[in-house]
Amino acid sequence: MLTPKLFAKLPEDIAVTPDAMAIDAKGRLILSCPNYADPSKRGCLLRFGEDQVPEKWADIPLHPITGKAFPMGIAFGPDGDLYVVDNQGWSGAPELQFHGRILRLTITEEGEVVRTRVVAGNMEHPNGIRIRDGYLYATQSTMSLVKDPSGLLMSCVYKFALDDENIEVTNTLEDKNIWTTFLTHNLEVQYGADGIVFDKEGNLYVGNFGDGAVHKIVPNDDGSAKSNVVWAKDPAQLQSTDGMIFDEEGNLYIADFSANSIGMVTPDGKVTRLAQSPDTDGFNGEIDQPSEPIVWNGKLVISCFDLVTGPDKVNTKHELPATVCYLDLSEKA
Repeated sequence: MLTPKLFAKLPEDIAVTPDAMAIDAKGRLILSCPNYADPSKRGCLLRFGEDQVPEKWADIPLHPITGKAFPMGIAFGPDGDLYVVDNQGWSGAPELQFHGRILRLTITEEGEVVRTRVVAGNMEHPNGIRIRDGYLYATQSTMSLVKDPSGLLMSCVYKFALDDENIEVTNTLEDKNIWTTFLTHNLEVQYGADGIVFDKEGNLYVGNFGDGAVHKIVPNDDGSAKSNVVWAKDPAQLQSTDGMIFDEEGNLYIADFSANSIGMVTPDGKVTRLAQSPDTDGFNGEIDQPSEPIVWNGKLVISCFDLVTGPDKVNTKHELPATVCYLDLSEKA
């Protein structure tokens, strides 16, 4: 297995919970920080240049009702606007439930948000986001209002046009923007659609977190979902499926949040564990509850969420400073 190395320690006064990443038009790495570990710290975006030194880029606009902002998934649109998943309900706080949003932000180079549009609101648990061919696709990890006959948790992918505004979802199957749905069969971990990424051919891959499974969704010519099947699953190698990213060779890298590891799925669907760390503070570059990987300048950069504990998690506590680590992909056999 590969040995993870330290990419950066994050400034404690700004960033205590890192999550998703994207690359801007100038090749810089952008990191979202919902800061769930300390809600007194505003959800924000950090930016890294070639020197790997984090700098504060922008604050996320606060929700007019809750007064909070919790940025998770992020993706740049073709015009340079940043689409941000604001997952208000992740913490479980009653006053934040069903206030999740997908935001479209116009941000200056200096970090000023000069325009804010709400693509969709009233969401229960929006999480990851990807953009392709004029549409954004966002995972919603829980849909508690939907009572499936099986008794299992339902989750979904929503599909919105990039120019959609102020769509109020109901978090039920009545929502016309639901593209495809999932059931999580693992009764011990009822948490559904999470990581999300497209391959070069336009097929969408979604991680069903609790099942540790990667689904492949093939689209019809009209843009609807043609099929949704489990493409990769191996409990011995992959326990959970958080953020995901492809490399140029078609290998899929997955943040195994629960197991403190990074999984890799080759184009033929074979799952292997690429790297793993024990319970750690991450200060020396160890993987510390990985949330999302991204390929950047030959490195697989990994954000370390380091917050959730439980019987199925390697992580046992939260430590500061928060960290980002990486794997050198050139070392991969």
